[in-house]
Amino acid sequence: MRRRRLPIQIDRAQPGWPAVLVAGGFFTGVVLMRELSRRGVQVFCVDPNPAQPAFRSRYGRAFQCPNPDSDPDAWIRFMLDLPGRLGLGPMVVISSSDMFVTAIARHAAQLQGSFLFCRASIGTQALLATKQRQYGFAATHGLPVPLTRFVSSLAEVEDFTRQARFPCLLKPLHFREWRALPPTHPLFEKKLIVSQDPAGMLESYRLAAEASPELVVQEIIEGPDTNKLCYLSCYGQDGRRLGWGVVRQVRTDPIYFGSASVVEPVDDPATAALCDNFLRSVDYAGVCEIELKRDTRDGVVKLIEANPRYSLTSDAAPYMGVELGWLHYLDLIGQPVEPVNPNKNFFRHIALFRDFACAASYLREGLLDWNGLIDSYRQPRHFFDIDTQDRSLALRHGLRLMRILAASIVRYFLPRSGGSIN
Repeated sequence: MRRRRLPIQIDRAQPGWPAVLVAGGFFTGVVLMRELSRRGVQVFCVDPNPAQPAFRSRYGRAFQCPNPDSDPDAWIRFMLDLPGRLGLGPMVVISSSDMFVTAIARHAAQLQGSFLFCRASIGTQALLATKQRQYGFAATHGLPVPLTRFVSSLAEVEDFTRQARFPCLLKPLHFREWRALPPTHPLFEKKLIVSQDPAGMLESYRLAAEASPELVVQEIIEGPDTNKLCYLSCYGQDGRRLGWGVVRQVRTDPIYFGSASVVEPVDDPATAALCDNFLRSVDYAGVCEIELKRDTRDGVVKLIEANPRYSLTSDAAPYMGVELGWLHYLDLIGQPVEPVNPNKNFFRHIALFRDFACAASYLREGLLDWNGLIDSYRQPRHFFDIDTQDRSLALRHGLRLMRILAASIVRYFLPRSGGSIN
């Protein structure tokens, strides 16, 4: 489906405008590259992992960079050298990964001569990029949060269990901490552990502490996955809200506690106002996704997490008529931007790699039947991770999707197994 043209003063990049460096090579970076390249922007990408999809995309050239977490000095040298290596002046840099949000904030003084980014707000972005600080920060500025503690010892976990209402969850400060575990570890590529009682949480902490003793423990926000919402937005450096939209999560991977695999736009002015007030109160500038959930116990919409960057679900915004990446780019280079409100057209935005993995769980739990699954794929719908115009990448990813789907079908027919790790 063709995307609507935005009601802004400029709808295409002009000769001589700065190029963009997308920091993060996963599909999230690819869809941002696509959005900007279709507006005539010259786009590049960096990531330490050459297996990421951006290295096979038609929308821009990708470069393997040092890992800013493990080798920050090499990374900063690489970044400062890159514009001259490409024969370019200062480049706009937009993150699609928390790792790069943190790195840009840490080295902002060194990068600011070679890159354009929200310098006044980069500290706030870095604060929101880590769970260790974002919940307290959010609560201080009026965004409701579930009972949350940051723990580094078994004694601190025990103290939390005496205050908390179970079930509760435990998660790392950064998702990438568990991704670095050996593939044989039970937590490899997990986002969190769910514990049904204090004894289970203590055992979960012992397991997770093998990666890092510093973890987040948190009460669960009760309710179905369809109670989850995402506020998608872009704020200008002058404080204006340049674009926004709200989507409801339909399915998540994993079921109950995962990230959205299917979303659809909703008209929820109260949630939009809650998030808008929060971001304005902290003088936020840039692209931001806030994931929330309405608690069935008290009806309050509470924070799950904030992503101060271009996120997977941000790719739903252009189909609402709000191209967050383009609005952010125009603002960073000093071009006039007319704020954009979302269209209310119905559609579903689907991340196939997640939905193929989680569909079997929904079927087995009785939360979805085959007719409902098929109906959710009917038009109007848009795919996050399949783009027929990016043929080489689509072919490679299509093969991966078939493997994910086959594994999901096998799980559907296998006997149920217990366990508290989700």
